Amino acid sequence: MRVLVTGATGYVGSRLITELLSAGHEVVAASRKPDGLAAFGWYDDVLPVALDATDRTAAATAFGAIGHVDVVYYLVHAIGQSDFRSTDNASARNVAEAARDAGVSRIVYLGGFVPDGEKLSEHLESRAEVADHLRVDDGPELVWLRAAVVVGAGSTSFELVRYLADRLPVIPLPAWADNKMDPISVRDICYYLVAAADPDTLPAGDYDVAGANKSSYRELLFAYLAAAHRRRIPLPLRGFGTGLASLVSSSLVPVPTGLTADLVASLDYPMYASEDRIRSIVPDPPGGLLTVTEAVERSVESGPALPVNKLTDIHHLADSDPVWAGGDLLRVRRVAATLIGSGGWDHVEKLGAGLVLSNGTAAGAVRTGVDLALSSFHKIAPRVGR
Repeated sequence: MRVLVTGATGYVGSRLITELLSAGHEVVAASRKPDGLAAFGWYDDVLPVALDATDRTAAATAFGAIGHVDVVYYLVHAIGQSDFRSTDNASARNVAEAARDAGVSRIVYLGGFVPDGEKLSEHLESRAEVADHLRVDDGPELVWLRAAVVVGAGSTSFELVRYLADRLPVIPLPAWADNKMDPISVRDICYYLVAAADPDTLPAGDYDVAGANKSSYRELLFAYLAAAHRRRIPLPLRGFGTGLASLVSSSLVPVPTGLTADLVASLDYPMYASEDRIRSIVPDPPGGLLTVTEAVERSVESGPALPVNKLTDIHHLADSDPVWAGGDLLRVRRVAATLIGSGGWDHVEKLGAGLVLSNGTAAGAVRTGVDLALSSFHKIAPRVGR
C-alpha cells in the first residue's frame, strides 16, 4: 500500500516507518519541517512532504501534492503545549477532511486508553476527542488503537522512569503508584499498527492493545531498577498527588517540563485494557507479546545510538531520538565527545567518571548537577553528539 505517516519524526512514528518499509509498503513521511526528516536513517527510502496539521489549507495542499494514498497514520499530538487540547482537535479534523477529499480509505490513529470516570485529566480527555474529530462525514474509516505506556529507550514515558529511578535514592510510592497500567513494548505496538493498515486483517473500529501481562507504575519502576541493577529504597506516601508529583518530576529530569507534567498527571487514573478483541483477530507477533520485564530489559540493553532503520532491536536508542533520551551517562559522553573528543572521554571515564555517575547513593545528585550544566550547553548546541 501507499501510506502516509504523520508525526514521522516522533518516537513511534520513526520506528513505524522502518517496519512499514520492511513490510513492503511505500511510505510518505510527513512533517511540519520536512528538512528535519533527513536526520532519520530511512530518509532515502521515503517520500518526504511538508504537512502542517494545524493549518487546514496547508493540510489540503499536502494531500494534493502527494497524490493517491491508501492509509493515513495519525500520530500527531501537541502534548506539552499550553493549548494542546484545542490544537489537537483542530489538527485531527483538518487532516481527516483533507484525507476524505483526497480519497483516502482508512485512518489509523494511536491514542491512549480512556478509563471510566466522571473527570479525567485534560490529556486523557483529549485522546478521545481526537478520535471523534478524525471521524468526519463521508470520511475515511477509522482504526483507533488505544494503548498506555510504550516501553522502549527513547520513549518519553520510559525515559521519565529511567531518570527518576536513576536519580532518586529513595523512591516515593503514593497510592496512585498501584493503579492498574498495561504497558506495551514498542515492538508490539508497531506490529499492531502495521497490521491495522490492511482492512482484510483488521476491520475498522476501536481496539485496546497491551503487552503480555498486567502491571502498574510501581511494577514498571521496579522492573527498570532490576534490569539496570539499581538498588533504591521504596517510601510509601499518602497525600502526594500527581499535581505535586508533576512539579517535583519536572525539576528532576531533563525531559521537557510540559511533557512531564501532562504525563504524570495521567497516572492518577487506571490505564488498563478493558478488552482484548484484537488478539482474536490479529495473531500475536512471532514469539508472542512481550512482558513488561522483557520489554524493559531490551530497552536497558541499548548500546550506542544507531540510525533508526539499523537498530538491532527496536527497543534500543536511535540517533534521531531526543537529545535528552538515553540517560545521564550517555548525555555526558555526548558532550564530552564534542568538547574533548571520544578518545579524551575514554581517559576521563577510566579515572572513574562512569562509576561516579552510575553507582552509589550520591550518583543521582551528581547526575542532577551535571544535568544543569548540560541543559545550559544544549541551549547552545541542541543537537550535540549527533
